[in-house]
Parts: sequence; structure tokens; C-alpha cells
Amino acid sequence: MDAGAVAVLAGIAAFGGLLAVLAGAYGLGQARRVRRTGVRVEALVKRPPESASDDPALPRPLLQFATEDDRVMEVVCPVAPSRRRPLNDGDRVLVRYDPADPRTVVVHGLERPGLERAFITTGALITLLSLALIAFAVATR
Repeated sequence: MDAGAVAVLAGIAAFGGLLAVLAGAYGLGQARRVRRTGVRVEALVKRPPESASDDPALPRPLLQFATEDDRVMEVVCPVAPSRRRPLNDGDRVLVRYDPADPRTVVVHGLERPGLERAFITTGALITLLSLALIAFAVATR
């Protein structure tokens, strides 16, 4: 493969890596913002309707809570249940919601920033490796 083709493919990979970094940073920022400025309420865990889940092995439950202005919200839980915290029907959990958009919630004690950090790390590595490949391809021309 010639140096020009390697540079183009590395550029595309660098762009993808940059998108992964941005997606991870956005997710971490959103969760941090809602934890800092969100309204804390208790939510009722409800079993999702049978047809709502694509993966019947790990359905995400619904969270039902009342906002400050007495609107009843029902949102899909942003994290999947785990063995440590199964989120059974009828359980109560603490959540923080964004008053500007109550559908944006963070479940207290179930924050999993590892996925966002993995996106950032993997994206940064892909971007750096791609830039090194581009530099190598340009140097060998």
C-alpha cells in the first residue's frame, strides 16, 4: 500500500478516534453537570413493558418520579441492572434530574464513568497512533 493510501486511512481513523474522545467527554460532562446542579428525588423502579427491550436478558427498568413542578416522569434507567444492584420492580432509588430536561437523570450510586473514560482513552490512543502513521507516511514519501 502506498504512503498516500496509508495517510488517508490513518486520517479517517484519527477522525473516528477524535469522535470517541468527544463522545466520552460529553458523557462525563453531562453526568457531572446533573450531579452538581440536578434536583435530587426518590424514584420508583418499574419493570419495563415486555416489548420495550431488545435484549430480554438485560432489560433496563423504568424510573418513575415527580418533578418539582409536580409532573410525573417515567424514564428508562440510564444504567443496566447489575448483580450488585439488581433494580427490582418496586425498589426505590435516589436520582438527580436536570430541571431543564427531566429526562436526563443520574442514578445515585450507579454512576459508571468507566465507559466514558474507556471511550476517551481508546479514542486518544487511536488518534495518536493514526497521527504517528500519518507522520510516518509523509516522511517516507
